[in-house]
Amino acid sequence: MFHESLQTTGRLKHTHETVGGVSDDFKRVESHDCPMSTCGAPAGSPCRTGSGKVAVQYHTARFRLVPSLAKALNVPTPAVRRPGSAWVELPRPVNAGAEPTGHVRLGYARASTARQSLDSQLDSLAEAGATRIFAEKISTRATKRPELDAAVALAGELRASGVHVTLVVHEHKRLGRGIELAALAEDLKARDVGLEFLTGELKGSHDPSGVVFTVLGVPPR
Repeated sequence: MFHESLQTTGRLKHTHETVGGVSDDFKRVESHDCPMSTCGAPAGSPCRTGSGKVAVQYHTARFRLVPSLAKALNVPTPAVRRPGSAWVELPRPVNAGAEPTGHVRLGYARASTARQSLDSQLDSLAEAGATRIFAEKISTRATKRPELDAAVALAGELRASGVHVTLVVHEHKRLGRGIELAALAEDLKARDVGLEFLTGELKGSHDPSGVVFTVLGVPPR
């Protein structure tokens, strides 16, 4: 059994105006609480590490709450927040706590063998507006798919923060078959994460409460 994880987010670039050489992105990020359960930094404070230090960059699930940063690969913590120092809670902004809005589209691509190319899947996902793409080369028979697990986990974190999330896939077979596909459908439904297939017999966008999720969630007999 093999597994090859691919970093595809490098295709996406992020630029932002700065003032005096320092971006004000961090202020937008810190207007939201961090939805990561391992962090939980309140609005007004930087993200923190598991060891109680100021993180060198903000967690993805947090900065994706800012619409203008939806395609960013990362948002570094500015020097004014002293990355690496002991984390302390800072005053909460007056306008913090607003309900997060927006819609995030996460992509997932998979090939069954190392010789197969993922290019066509990656291109179609990018054209479909996926802001971050998880990709891997791994057999359909594999019971664990790290990149798919990571995509589902991030989708759940974002949805829990109030953002609508859709997992975009080239076709439903890329997600698996049989019991594994049924379990995944139930997991996404529980997290209230939508699905979109770009081709195949299930082509289209599907709401977690829709009939497609019901069909996918029925294990084969």
